[in-house]
Amino acid sequence: MKILVGLISLIAVLLVALAGPLYKFSIIELATAFTGFKFGVFAGIAALILLAIQLLFKRNTASIGSALISAVLAITAIAIPLSMMNTAKNVPPIHDISTDLVNPPAFVAIAPLRADAPNPVAYDGIETAEQQRTAYPDLQTLRYDQTQPELIAATKQAIENLGWELVNIDADKGIVEATDTTAWFGFKDDVVVRVTDNENERLVDIRSKSRIGGSDLGKNAARVHKLIDELDSILAK
Repeated sequence: MKILVGLISLIAVLLVALAGPLYKFSIIELATAFTGFKFGVFAGIAALILLAIQLLFKRNTASIGSALISAVLAITAIAIPLSMMNTAKNVPPIHDISTDLVNPPAFVAIAPLRADAPNPVAYDGIETAEQQRTAYPDLQTLRYDQTQPELIAATKQAIENLGWELVNIDADKGIVEATDTTAWFGFKDDVVVRVTDNENERLVDIRSKSRIGGSDLGKNAARVHKLIDELDSILAK
């Protein structure tokens, strides 16, 4: 019984933990990865039920150590997918975030890289903008006193500090483009920063968009916030 509970708990957590890497390295499709999540939850629940039966009726076959390990593995397998589902319920089902919702920065050099991506390079439109205004009202155009070259250089440094792939810098147009690859699933999300002159100040707009997926679980908004924080930190020095 102890071996069975431990084995099912291990299988449960592996179904969840390996879903991302297996998709990332093109071994399985995304739908298969999410199916692994589902069966991981089922296996985790089954492991907890068997563990409860073991502790209630066959206590002599259980040890504190093995029971604890099995419980942790099973709960982890259940908690990760459920946490993601809970996050999805609490953020809008969008994947295109911009500080300028009227005239979002356009992808230029990144556009060809997204040619085969399920999510098109064009901005998602009014409905997305309305959902963003409600969910992330603080994401608005940034205003700085620094010169455009200084802001371009700071943006480049911020992107490098964050470990993103720098794709393009067009100093004349005030454009910086980069790609962030997520660690677990290897999803590629693209970022474009636009710096424009506005009399005595510079306006900085940031846009982040996923290449795949309907809902981003709030990742693009978090990415924009992260870039803003890094940029401000650099400019404050």
